[in-house]
Amino acid sequence: MEDKNWVVHPSVLEKLERRMHQPHPASTGTTTDRVQREVDNLNASPGSLTGIDCPKCKNKGLIYERDGDYVVSHECDCMSARREQWRIEKSGLGDSLKVCTFEAFQTPNAWQKSLKESALRFLEDKTGAWFFAGGQPGAGKTHICTAIVGALLKRGMAARYMLWKDEATYLKAHINDDVYETRVSELKTVPVLYIDDFFRTPYAEDGTRKKPTPGDINLAFEILNARYVNRLTTLLTSERTIDDLLDCDEAIGSRIYERCKGYTHNLAPDRRKNWRLAT
Repeated sequence: MEDKNWVVHPSVLEKLERRMHQPHPASTGTTTDRVQREVDNLNASPGSLTGIDCPKCKNKGLIYERDGDYVVSHECDCMSARREQWRIEKSGLGDSLKVCTFEAFQTPNAWQKSLKESALRFLEDKTGAWFFAGGQPGAGKTHICTAIVGALLKRGMAARYMLWKDEATYLKAHINDDVYETRVSELKTVPVLYIDDFFRTPYAEDGTRKKPTPGDINLAFEILNARYVNRLTTLLTSERTIDDLLDCDEAIGSRIYERCKGYTHNLAPDRRKNWRLAT
């Protein structure tokens, strides 16, 4: 069975689920032979699902069987793989999930081992904790958080990736449109949210990063406070540390500080940690 790039729209999955286990009489007669013929015809007919070429259900997502004088259906095994692929496509991480795995995360140094061990512990945490990795660029922050998201996707959890600067810029430009409410609502409620490069801003003349704009602060608080109240799994990476975030806005920073207890990694500046500069 070969995986390809595709998306199964949620409405297709909903229709399949509604049809499961709903018996319906065979079209003509009730004899065993006639019912079996209808089962055979249904199983032989091709479906319209794409991405995985399943010889068992012929891309219908359903398997038909005879139950007395009725034809019944149950979900094909391929649907679990189809759902996982849909979750991956919906997450926004795509091919990064294939590259940024726990297996591929190298740990020659103590700080890398600590980061990886913390991420693995986080996967087993059931308290609604958050995960934060901040500081030194190029130190594997995005890699380890992507690996966490990949593991959660495989467990059946829906996830969303948010590159802060790009998404925030788009949302602020559409604050008076319906698209704002729709997209922000998703960010507030998706079971797993990964915010990358949180509060990334240009440098000022004195070499420090500029503070986030009031619009950034308002957007971040709206999203993070909703997730804080509902204890939804949230991961954040940033070139800022927790102390920097507290200086930006204490209401936001303190919520991150509280939820990330036990899973906070402030990586001190050290260019030797930047894998992009490795020779």
